[in-house]
Amino acid sequence: MVPAQPPTGASIRSRTLRRASIALGVGGAAAVYLWHTDPHQPGQALLACPFKWCTGLLCPACGGTRMAYDLMHGDVVAAFHDNAVLLILGVPAVAYVAGRWLVAGLRGRAYPIRLTARSNAVVFGIAAVWMVARNLVG
Repeated sequence: MVPAQPPTGASIRSRTLRRASIALGVGGAAAVYLWHTDPHQPGQALLACPFKWCTGLLCPACGGTRMAYDLMHGDVVAAFHDNAVLLILGVPAVAYVAGRWLVAGLRGRAYPIRLTARSNAVVFGIAAVWMVARNLVG
């Protein structure tokens, strides 16, 4: 059996560009659709939260679609009202990780995204506290 060769810088760069292009295309199409579909109005063709549908409670991500809609339309106050923790912690965290992945990939280096037990505990802890707090407050 021939041992597998590690990927070269050019192959990592090519794979990163391909994946980033796909993500940009899918995200762009979703953003165009959301731009014209107000999630604040009932009867829109958007997926409902399955957790809220089953339990009647808000999950930690509930309001994320409304938050994205409000951000795209420049209403930061309404976006904060829709889901404050996702706006303050989630958006910057995803932007940081995606930016690190993209920069490393374009430089020809692999950037594996690894979640440790500690980081999982922090994320789930914040999500649990946020879910309880927002359901108690109403």
